[in-house]
Amino acid sequence: MRLTMLYKDQDSGGNGCPAIYLAENGRIVVQGPAVDQDTFAGLANVLPGEIALEIAPDVLLGAADKLRNKGVKS
Repeated sequence: MRLTMLYKDQDSGGNGCPAIYLAENGRIVVQGPAVDQDTFAGLANVLPGEIALEIAPDVLLGAADKLRNKGVKS
């Protein structure tokens, strides 16, 4: 699957994360550090194989702005 980076944490340096990508199938891919076990335990309805990542709000908002500018609809 081909990915296009939409937005990356401006404070992460280099090519680090967290980052948000648009996949060629129109889905969103999030790259970031996994939450700790205590935080993960607080999640509801976690299915096998699912993980939880932590990202800053500005990364999410920056990616949303890029999507709006591209005219991508949900």
